[in-house]
Amino acid sequence: MDDAAARLETVNSAIAEAAGRAQRKAAEIQLIAVSKTHDIDAIRPLIAAGQRHFGENRVQEAAAKWPMLRAETTGISLHLIGQLQSNKAEDAVQLFDAIHSVDRTSLIAALARACDKTGKRPQLFIQVNVGDEEQKGGCAIADLPTLLDEAKAAGLAIDGLMAIPPADVEPAPYFALLDELAERHGLPLRSMGMSSDYETAVMLGATHVRVGTALFGARE
Repeated sequence: MDDAAARLETVNSAIAEAAGRAQRKAAEIQLIAVSKTHDIDAIRPLIAAGQRHFGENRVQEAAAKWPMLRAETTGISLHLIGQLQSNKAEDAVQLFDAIHSVDRTSLIAALARACDKTGKRPQLFIQVNVGDEEQKGGCAIADLPTLLDEAKAAGLAIDGLMAIPPADVEPAPYFALLDELAERHGLPLRSMGMSSDYETAVMLGATHVRVGTALFGARE
């Protein structure tokens, strides 16, 4: 418990400092604790320390953990940050408060059907493949306007953009690119930045940072 509280305080302090350097308010940045692969006993100390936003990669894993944790604590917000199969769209809409990985026409159609059926409307981010990497999810930059138009036609509100820069390179240009794309399309939210680079992301406009290792410790 003490370790979790100390790690949470360290990350929140770093976010506040980076926000201050960028003349932003720390309250503008939402910290998402990436709890994927961590079990309930590892998550509870962070909840006890006050963390309320958590990120998961897989619908099935989240469904096995979070109903119990949500029954114990009110105010939990759950974010899907991993790739989503269209056939899991309804399950995702039921479980998650935000989906950060919308990236193709078929998923937009599946999410629109799921939202209409369930009456739930999670916050939605389009993931953009800012590094043009074949192995990575996200739509091509050139396809973003079309996806935004398709979402609007389907009755889906897109709140922001998400990106994961290429590994082992300076992330700042990619964060700046996502910020510029969001600005160009009138989208208020930017989901970008992880344990190794969230301070840079905050200085370049991130509204949501997805932090795992810095909060949970290194994986074995």
